[in-house]
Amino acid sequence: MADVTITHHDQGTCGEYHAHVAGAAAIGRLTYQRSGDVVVADHTLVPAEIGGRGVAGELVRALVADARAKGFRIVPQCSYVEAAFRRHPEWADLRA
Repeated sequence: MADVTITHHDQGTCGEYHAHVAGAAAIGRLTYQRSGDVVVADHTLVPAEIGGRGVAGELVRALVADARAKGFRIVPQCSYVEAAFRRHPEWADLRA
């Protein structure tokens, strides 16, 4: 796996997680919409330049870690996030 740094950009009712890969200009993104204590994960985008390095998985893990720490639940609207939830049944309690 590449050296990936995740940053969170919360804008209140919406936000994004950004994945920065060392040595690459491209940024991976997981976007969401928030309503109360529910976050709808609506898009995950990883440019081809940084694809195949586990970047999307790191973005979802950051979202899940924040859900656990901050007490919100997730609607995995994005197909990648939905697939990650299926692969990780231990996250079922976070599904809204």
